[in-house]
Amino acid sequence: MAILQSSSFLNSVPSTSSNYSCKRGLIRATINIPRIKTSKISLPNLQSVLHEQDLISYSTIRNNNNLVEIQLSPATTRNHMVNGPDPLVIEKLYAIKEAVADRVEMHRNIGEQRSQWNSMLLTSINGITLAAATMVGIAASTGAEGDSVLGLKMSSTLMYLAATGMLTIINTIQPSQLAEEQRNATRLFQDLHNQIETTLSIGHPSSIDVKEAMDRVLALDKAYPLPLLGVMLEKFPSSVEPAVWWPQQRRRQTKSVNNDSWNGWNSKQEEEMREIIGVLGRKDQEEYIRLGEKALKLNKFLAMSGPLLTGVAAIGSALAGHSPHGSWAAMLGIVGGALASVVNTVEHGGQVGMVFEMYRSNAGFFQYMQESIESNLRETETERRENGELFELKLALKLGRSLSDLRNLAAASSLKEEHLDEFASKLF
Repeated sequence: MAILQSSSFLNSVPSTSSNYSCKRGLIRATINIPRIKTSKISLPNLQSVLHEQDLISYSTIRNNNNLVEIQLSPATTRNHMVNGPDPLVIEKLYAIKEAVADRVEMHRNIGEQRSQWNSMLLTSINGITLAAATMVGIAASTGAEGDSVLGLKMSSTLMYLAATGMLTIINTIQPSQLAEEQRNATRLFQDLHNQIETTLSIGHPSSIDVKEAMDRVLALDKAYPLPLLGVMLEKFPSSVEPAVWWPQQRRRQTKSVNNDSWNGWNSKQEEEMREIIGVLGRKDQEEYIRLGEKALKLNKFLAMSGPLLTGVAAIGSALAGHSPHGSWAAMLGIVGGALASVVNTVEHGGQVGMVFEMYRSNAGFFQYMQESIESNLRETETERRENGELFELKLALKLGRSLSDLRNLAAASSLKEEHLDEFASKLF
């Protein structure tokens, strides 16, 4: 039987010896370990995710009878930490992210609701108008006078008046255009939500990121309001202006990738970006503004024609059979109702208001691209620009082009200038 006995940790023995003897089969071994002095162990900065205090933390560990004191030093605050982001900034970004996700859901639900408005009101108004025209036709075809004929004419007149009022309201608010606005808002809020997620996952967020996210949320709220009364976007503006849903471009914080002093930019790339700005302004944005003006003119004509036709049909229905020109009045009531149904179907079934809003939004997209490029080129300190290679990649993806295709477009624009027939975007 062997017995291993360790001496006390606090004993001081100059050397380690091992004595052993054999007596009656008993072996005793003694191992003396030299004294180990109590020392302080200095550890690197430890980040706290819960508190922001200037503290020096001590921890005492008891190992049998031995005490080892560990000092966590030096104490720091978040403002001095360089290895991690500020937890308060992260909390703010998460709060903005949750608010953005809520807005995505709200705009999606309201967009579906207003799309249903368009379908239901279109069907209802057309049904009322055609029923009124049928009543006028029946009353005129009988050629007799009586309570039944009078009831038909009164009913058709009231139905035409109701259709006129409903058309006036629906043509003012343009449900198809309202639905398109909410679809655009849903897409843009979802894009902002994805950008915040990217910032949280791969970056070191700062207070500037929080400020930019807040500005974008407020700009989107202003560009695509939820209420109808008081803040609804004008449906028949005097001129077509691109939609604006982004805040004013601010000066960026210093940010560089791969320690490149030029931050991925060079003089050739800057010239290419200037050429692309010209193509976006001369071709893409101008084309969609022109198409938007045509859609706006058509929508104005249809919006005025529908209530006018039902109003005229109501007058014809009321005068049918009571005047020397009763047959003409009846014909006016029938034809007016039929034409009103056609006009209403073209306007709301064809969703002309939605088409106008789509063109306006596309023009705004190209204006946003131009301002993004210009804000980078205006910045003389390349460290404050977005990385040139990354920015070029994003631009190519948004325009539906490869990097080589984007450079070829810039080269062709510099040669042909205003005679270039190609559009910058291949997506729409």
